[in-house]
This record gives sequence, structure tokens and C-alpha cells, in this order.
Amino acid sequence: MVGYSSSMPGWLEAMLGEKFFNPCMIHETSKKNEKNIFCLDCCSSFCPQCLPPHRSHRLLQVRRYVYHDVVRVDDLEKLIDCSSVQSYTTNSAKVVFLNERPPSRPFRGSGNACLSCYRPLQDPYFFCSLSCKVKELLRSEGGLWKELRECESLPLSCELDEGQLTPDSILESASATSSASSGGGAAAATPVAAGSEAASRRKKRTGAGSGSGRRGGDRAALPEMASRRKKGVPVRAPLF
Repeated sequence: MVGYSSSMPGWLEAMLGEKFFNPCMIHETSKKNEKNIFCLDCCSSFCPQCLPPHRSHRLLQVRRYVYHDVVRVDDLEKLIDCSSVQSYTTNSAKVVFLNERPPSRPFRGSGNACLSCYRPLQDPYFFCSLSCKVKELLRSEGGLWKELRECESLPLSCELDEGQLTPDSILESASATSSASSGGGAAAATPVAAGSEAASRRKKRTGAGSGSGRRGGDRAALPEMASRRKKGVPVRAPLF
């Protein structure tokens, strides 16, 4: 894989180079066929339908957060130190990004930034993703292996039921859902409430024509006033 060397553990290089959430070719007709489970012993990803033969292996569940692959910190900490990687909270769990993301804005040299890709970060983190940390550690002799941890058993942290298979942790989707639900609530209002709201609106419009909205009324009256205006100066008849 570009950017990595053969000194990496096989499972780590395979996981960082894997394309998750692609449909499983073996279970094309299944509803839940996204490949979101990674087996460290087989160095491959698969869907939940492929899980039974791998039950005794070390497994990681990959999730989606703002359209990118993430893994829970509690799971990944059993394999490698993640304390210097910026974490985020989703579904009441801390997660870290697996791969580097494009910078959200140009870094201008002020504040904290990723040591590898220079993406703006919060203090006291040094890396924005696991991939960035691995790249930086590979530049120092023995740096990566000092961060690795022995892990003989790594079962899935939760059962892969329908609600937890692909958690809805995308912020944009959450915002769209909340907006849609608020719109639905307005549409489902009772006739009495709808009538009261319409009456309130009419009252506001009526008030807008007087008081603070007086200028609007003056503009509406301008054409009528112009039509009534006298065109010339009256001339008195001569006295005899």
C-alpha cells in the first residue's frame, strides 16, 4: 500500500487499505450485506452473514461517522495506543478515524494540527486518524512496534443486530432527520391549532399596516394621492 512499508503488521496494513461498506459478493441478495467486519487473523473484511466461520477470530466492527470509516477506541486500544489520535463521540462511544481525511480548511500555522497531514486538531492530540499516526511512526526506527499491544482475543463488542449493523452516526443525516420530523409535526397539527396560527398571522399582517409598519401603508397610498393631486395653480376670475 502506498505510504506504508512491509515492517507493518499484516492486519494493520490490510485494515488501513480495505474498502469497507462495499456489498458482499457472496450475499448479494441479502438486505444487510455491507462489509463492515474486519478479521485480524484472516486480514480481510466481510458482511455479518459471513461471520459464523470467524467467531473464534479477532474481530473489529467498522462503523460510519460523517461518511468515513471509524472504529471504537475501546476496541482499537487493545491493539495499538490511540491516545494521541483525536477521538469523537457517536452513539455514546468514542471513535477514531481509520484513514486520513481531506483538510476542512487551509491550515495557517496557528493552533494545533496533525503532524502528518496538517489537518486542524484540538489539543492535546497530534494525529487526526490512525493512518496518520502510523505514517509518522514508520519514519522513526522501532516507533510503530512500541505502540502495538499483544491481543490474543478480540470478540465483537456488540451483537450485530439490525439496529447496530450500520449505526446512523452521520451528522448530516441527523440534521436532515430532525428537520424532516419538525416539518412533519407542523403538518400534523390539529385544525384548531392551525386556525389559531392562521388568525395570528392575519393579526400580525393587520398590525403591520399601522404603527411600526406605517411606511408600508404610506407606500400603498402613494398612487391614490398622486391621482388626487391638483395639476395646476388655480387662477382667480377678474373682478369687474
